[in-house]
Amino acid sequence: MPGGAATPAASSDDELAAFRAAPAPAPVLTPRVPTRGRPARGRERTKHDEKITVYISADELMALETARLTLRGQHGVAADRGRIVREAISVILADLAERGEDSVLVRRLQG
Repeated sequence: MPGGAATPAASSDDELAAFRAAPAPAPVLTPRVPTRGRPARGRERTKHDEKITVYISADELMALETARLTLRGQHGVAADRGRIVREAISVILADLAERGEDSVLVRRLQG
């Protein structure tokens, strides 16, 4: 993780292997149609009642933006940075609940 504790690439790959799913079918990219303020693709926006502020380094922000563009360009997934962060939190907390002491979060925070 940029700006965080250094981890060998192989170890990072091992930690993330639990989160990888079977490959999805190739996305079908369609031109974006202006929605004039209406929710795109018939989905309503999720209202979030709570807010936190998190400070990250310039490198971490660049990595997050790169991930957002990769999701859009290579996987056909349009997600803003907030949604990516919320999904990442959800994944890491599920791993903590399932694996406890052996979770990625515990291992990374312990050093």
